[in-house]
Amino acid sequence: QVHLVESGGGLVQAGESLRLSCAASASTFSINRMGWHRQAPGKQRELVALIGKKYGDTNYADSVKGRFTISADNVKNTVYLQMNSLKPEDTAVYYCIVETSLWGAVWGQGTQVTVSS
Repeated sequence: QVHLVESGGGLVQAGESLRLSCAASASTFSINRMGWHRQAPGKQRELVALIGKKYGDTNYADSVKGRFTISADNVKNTVYLQMNSLKPEDTAVYYCIVETSLWGAVWGQGTQVTVSS
């Protein structure tokens, strides 16, 4: 099984930055992609960013392009989300997701990000 440990959420003002991290206790060879989704109150969960393990290919939601950067440390099986120029509309619970070949998609417990105006 896969266990995910998220960290880095918090309360910041608009324009500030936060960095989220998610460490996966999975076999290196079973992970295909890692990334983040988010869910704001009253809204559906949405993709924020994903990164492929083998080639480091990335994709982002249009709303975060140019402000957020996803990266990964394949040795540590850890994915990071650097969030700059945060906006109040970025306020949400951010969930780490790890897509594996053995166990399918595995979700983290979520970490709250709150951006005040």
